[in-house]
Amino acid sequence: MEDLKTNKTSGKIAQFEDMELWQDAVKIAADIYRFSEVGKLKNDWGMKDQLRRAASSISNNIAEGFEYNNNPDFIRFLRYAKGSAGEVRNQLYILKEAGFIESKEYQEFHTRLISLSKQIAGFKKYLTEYQKK
Repeated sequence: MEDLKTNKTSGKIAQFEDMELWQDAVKIAADIYRFSEVGKLKNDWGMKDQLRRAASSISNNIAEGFEYNNNPDFIRFLRYAKGSAGEVRNQLYILKEAGFIESKEYQEFHTRLISLSKQIAGFKKYLTEYQKK
């Protein structure tokens, strides 16, 4: 995926696909999809489905909020995206405790999801402050 691009005349992001935040969320979801096809998780249909849905929900909410084309809705959907990132972290923790994933795999996803949550929170804060002006 390409780096963040903005409209040169207005400085605004033209489409959600140009957002680094969305790109990172998609990469995590794709990695979760691949990860869930191996090991013990491969045949745990319920957890696999829930984990995939939550991981996909992060980028879905970023995209949906962007498409409403107004800051209050976008902020609300960023809050949902951050919540989904927390849900994925929780599910991965359960899988680690149950012995379905190794600590190393858990830690790699956890680190990426914490970083993504911070990005979402920072962008949400930026939009909230911009909205106040």
